[in-house]
Amino acid sequence: MVHKITILTLFPEMFPGPLGHSLLGKALDKNLWTLDVVDIRKFAEDKHQTVDDTCFGGGPGMVLRPDVVDKAISSVMEKEKARLIHLTPRGRVFHQPLAREMADSSLPFVFLCGRYEGIDQRVLEAWQAEDVSLGDFVLTGGELAAMTILDAVLRLIPGVIGDETSLEDESFSRGLLEYPQYTRPREWQGRDVPDVLLSGHHKEIAAWRLKEAEAITRERRPDLWEKYSHQHN
Repeated sequence: MVHKITILTLFPEMFPGPLGHSLLGKALDKNLWTLDVVDIRKFAEDKHQTVDDTCFGGGPGMVLRPDVVDKAISSVMEKEKARLIHLTPRGRVFHQPLAREMADSSLPFVFLCGRYEGIDQRVLEAWQAEDVSLGDFVLTGGELAAMTILDAVLRLIPGVIGDETSLEDESFSRGLLEYPQYTRPREWQGRDVPDVLLSGHHKEIAAWRLKEAEAITRERRPDLWEKYSHQHN
């Protein structure tokens, strides 16, 4: 299954950006996923290619016009059924279960990247866009949010990560943050690798990693720890 991705943006030159490098770039070359970038500004009809206007009700900043954005969305959504994702701080917060759900979806995805004060609400309602947020902070636009979400989603596609078993113990895969990792040299600046990791006893290593993951989660993410504790008690 090829994952089809379309980006609607005022800054098409930002893509593929980081998505065109490393594992995701190789997956793009292998056609495990495809990328189409659509310039919203091309759908403005005046000679100045105006895409925004002042806010009704007053206030600072500009708002992207519904008529222009509608034409941009129509150019994509009318070709085939797709899932429209609007990147906004008002949306539900993106997390690993949603990344997995999106990676398993057979539908194409269209990412609508806002700018300025946002997009006229009427066009978002008309197209039933899904509002998704990276977290409780504000970016200058939706492009970086789209890249981050796609990085999290596309790496879950079979064939993108060489050893897919490495996904099983990652942060959030079991509701915990990931345990510490170590590699050569065995001793570095007076700091040793924990002896249990050199023991060769897989059961003891697994128990140590679980204990470390639980301790880190309890200390750094009490919200995750509370949920995990409830599920395992």
